[in-house]
Amino acid sequence: MNDQRPRMFVPALIGGITAGVLSGIPIVNCLCCLGIIGGGILAAYFLTKESSVTLTAGDGAIVGVFTGIIAAFVEVFVEIPFRAMNEKLIQGMIDRFSQFYEEMPSGWESWLEDGGMEGSIVWTILGLVVSAVIFSALGALGGIIGISLFAKKKAVQKTEGVGNAPEDTSDRQP
Repeated sequence: MNDQRPRMFVPALIGGITAGVLSGIPIVNCLCCLGIIGGGILAAYFLTKESSVTLTAGDGAIVGVFTGIIAAFVEVFVEIPFRAMNEKLIQGMIDRFSQFYEEMPSGWESWLEDGGMEGSIVWTILGLVVSAVIFSALGALGGIIGISLFAKKKAVQKTEGVGNAPEDTSDRQP
């Protein structure tokens, strides 16, 4: 069987790694939605670059979904070194927040002192699943945008008249 569909793994891997790194870095991740959409667009670009067939929006969506899933896994590993910094930042925000309110909810301080913000494996897996779903949707959007921007349109030949019309032979030499 001659499969004419291009291979999507390498473009999705390139787009997913790029998007995952952008989403895992603390300051840059403020633009995480744009990073994931951009990763989908990048994957669609590489997909169209190596494809010899006309690609559809569905192809862009598929490569975008793969890009989003890969980006979710990459993000988990990239943000591990930044967890301590993020926890200190959140702790500082909560401390400042508690200065403005006289009464915080009961058990709030004990939760913070017990390390309530530590990343457990359950929270990591839950975050991975939620990120994979959201990133897949955003990656599909980016893939569709990328295909519409970069896909080569196959030339549609329009024939006027009847399909069995004789050829014009006036230009031929005997």
